[in-house]
Amino acid sequence: MSRDTDVTPGGGGSRPQASITRRAALQAAATAMTVAAAPSSQAQTGAPSAAVIENSTIRLVVNGQQRTLSVDPRQSILDVLRETLDLTGTKKGCNAGACGACTVLLNGRRINSCLALAAMYDGAEVTTIEGLAKGDTLHPLQEAFIEHEGFQCGYCTPGQIMSGVACIAEGHTRSPEEIKAWMSGNICRCGAYAGIVEAISQAAKEVKL
Repeated sequence: MSRDTDVTPGGGGSRPQASITRRAALQAAATAMTVAAAPSSQAQTGAPSAAVIENSTIRLVVNGQQRTLSVDPRQSILDVLRETLDLTGTKKGCNAGACGACTVLLNGRRINSCLALAAMYDGAEVTTIEGLAKGDTLHPLQEAFIEHEGFQCGYCTPGQIMSGVACIAEGHTRSPEEIKAWMSGNICRCGAYAGIVEAISQAAKEVKL
């Protein structure tokens, strides 16, 4: 039996399709779907669907050096440090402000650099782990971390040290309990907390504020 014939219910025979065939109906449905999926006239003319985001020019003092940078308004300080300035000592951990691996000093205060939009800090001073040592002379806290084995895998160590430097500057080192409380924003998945606390306690006695 041809696909283009219609069987009359109960008629026991076939007759030519008088109106629309099954094949024509399928072709019409396919055409309708193609039209529905076609781009709008606005898209066909190349009109933008969203506003173009323009870069901002900012100036940062990074580890004592003046830097003029063109940044995407959506870029964090962490991404600018790692991707633009190639200062990869600052680590990207959770990228949500929960682990502290990205801690740097911004105008002397510790921040989670993954949460700070670079475009908002024009003229700021940023200190990273690369800026602590003076030539070949390590910062007292860096030396203390080595002496007290305040790290294992080392991934969180730059953030731990930067946060520890701020903890000392803030004066929160009067007891191991106080150090633990004020360092609680920095997570060490290896569990080297005992060495971290000992290192900060020792360096606090050596650092001249």
